[in-house]
Amino acid sequence: MNDLRVILENISKEILEEYSKISIAFTVESEYKIKYINNGLGGIMLEEEKVDSYEVNFDSEDDNPSTLINKFDLSNWMIVSAFVGEQRIGGAIVAFDTKGVNMLEGRKDLAVLWDLRIHENYRQKGIGSAIVNKCLEWAKAKKCNRLKIETQNNNTKACKFYSKQGAVLSNINKYAYKDNPKEVQFIWTIEL
Repeated sequence: MNDLRVILENISKEILEEYSKISIAFTVESEYKIKYINNGLGGIMLEEEKVDSYEVNFDSEDDNPSTLINKFDLSNWMIVSAFVGEQRIGGAIVAFDTKGVNMLEGRKDLAVLWDLRIHENYRQKGIGSAIVNKCLEWAKAKKCNRLKIETQNNNTKACKFYSKQGAVLSNINKYAYKDNPKEVQFIWTIEL
């Protein structure tokens, strides 16, 4: 995409509100099921299984990127924004060294890709890779040695995408989401 621009933007309420207008919703058509070999002593295997399709949307009025400014100190956060012309078509939020962000483990050498979204008309066009690359550049500049990313077992497209970006599945937590016990948390790591 010749007219694609991927830039870093300091977080502001206005930018978060604009960013939040891009839908993160997706259709689930398959899920990864966890298969234990010898009760886990022989390893764990993930099997992708087709399911009746359903929609997932992590954004709600109380839980979308525009509300982050009320929940965290965002001074160590950045928005990576993708534009075609003047139209915002996607981006990501990346953070490091922030109290209250569990994935950062209280460490100053980790970054987390908090949120990645691309307008549905621009998905599957290489924009996500450009955004992730800019996130990696930013994390390296902050002297981080790993970028962590959270997905779920029902977002197989995201899992495959992050794997193609060089991420390794480093944690599986079957019990992360008490309000949705069928979802399994996957934590991916990219070494910097």
